[in-house]
Amino acid sequence: MDVLDEHSAQDTITIDIKGKSSVADVMIVTCGRSNRHVGALADYVIKELRENGIRPLGVEGQIGNDWVLVDMGDVILHIFRPEVRAFYNLEKIWSVPLPESVQKFTENASSPE
Repeated sequence: MDVLDEHSAQDTITIDIKGKSSVADVMIVTCGRSNRHVGALADYVIKELRENGIRPLGVEGQIGNDWVLVDMGDVILHIFRPEVRAFYNLEKIWSVPLPESVQKFTENASSPE
């Protein structure tokens, strides 16, 4: 969380999914301002994890950087561009409201191009 804050991630939320999912205990959802920012945030998090002796179980989406997933086992991090986050609206699955600054993208977007 500190790395995300330090590098200007936006609208970061933590969702407790312990007991609701066998995949993880916590899901972190955040936004980067652009594809480049999304990729950089993922790189910063991965670098910090490795410096602390933690190797991510998997990283997906770094080619396009619209949505990057970093699987840390008990914690899964999703980093989106805001319009992609609004389109997929993972928060809805867990009955958590979408941040207001991301909601504006739900009205305009039919696909996250």
